[in-house]
Amino acid sequence: MEPSDLSPRQALLLKLIVQEHIRTAAPVASRTLVEQYQLEASPATVRNDMARLEELGYLWQPHTSAGRLPTVAGYRYFVERLMQEQELPVTEQRMIAHQFYQAQHDMDQWMPLAASVLARRTGGAALVTAPRAVQASYKHLELIATHGRAVLLVLVLQGGTVNQQMLALPEPMTQTALSEAADRLNQLFTGLNAEQIKTHLHELPALEADLAELVLGLMQQVEASPTAEIYHHGVSELLQEPEFIEGEGRPVGLLRILEERSLLQGVLSDVLGPVANVGGMRILIGGEGRWDELRACSMILTRYGVANYATGALGVVGPIRMAYGHAVSTVRFVASLLSELVYDMYGPEALPASKK
Repeated sequence: MEPSDLSPRQALLLKLIVQEHIRTAAPVASRTLVEQYQLEASPATVRNDMARLEELGYLWQPHTSAGRLPTVAGYRYFVERLMQEQELPVTEQRMIAHQFYQAQHDMDQWMPLAASVLARRTGGAALVTAPRAVQASYKHLELIATHGRAVLLVLVLQGGTVNQQMLALPEPMTQTALSEAADRLNQLFTGLNAEQIKTHLHELPALEADLAELVLGLMQQVEASPTAEIYHHGVSELLQEPEFIEGEGRPVGLLRILEERSLLQGVLSDVLGPVANVGGMRILIGGEGRWDELRACSMILTRYGVANYATGALGVVGPIRMAYGHAVSTVRFVASLLSELVYDMYGPEALPASKK
């Protein structure tokens, strides 16, 4: 529908009906609107406008004597044209920021903390993925003598990813010699990606060239691996919403898409794209005709991190009648905190010049 289809009063009524249904989970009657919001129109006039909104596909009536409910199209119109974000109170922002400040040096805590905060503050189920570099970048290598010719190779990538591999040398080497070889590679490779490291292989003596080949293999494995674990919080609370208790919300399908990693990764990839749009908010309503498992749900999703360098995804899932304004502002705020942590973790020196 075009925006011109709605008069100012019809747009106001649609906004109020969405807000009232979000609050009550019940059909909204014309008399309720007139009395609750002190409208300067009679219930009959409001009913006529509601009938017009129904004709346009923004409302529907469960049965003749009931009030009206928003359709997916009605929610979409509300989200795109009528919704107002509800800024989190300053005290709440400070409380959340302090929690992340306490966890800033422990990346393993970021995702469970973000999921917990999002679920608690929005009342929906939260999901968060770990940040992942678009290209693996070398940070540090250690070579540790164990016994005989066996050596433990420990590769640390920018952002904290650690890879370990046991290898057997052609002949035993002292720990001093191993440390000197690792130091030479660290001086040469720090901050480089796999393609850049390849250009230096011809400069290296045989042992260090072999070590560099192993490093390249580990870096390429990281780049080819799928997104790390997806952290959830609040799924059981979401299933207590009336839509799911009454059996109309297809909870089995919802659980399947949330718990099967490949399905959820497919949704995230399709909705958000692979790496771009950091900070851009996407709102998926009723599965958008593509995911039947989400027919009774809405998802608010975004990417955090540093665009085209290292990003993760986060968002909330709730019933279609979720409080969009509050949920969007909460997701946006938590994403901004995680983006700051990613920037600090990777370090300004590791970022593209445009990001410094």
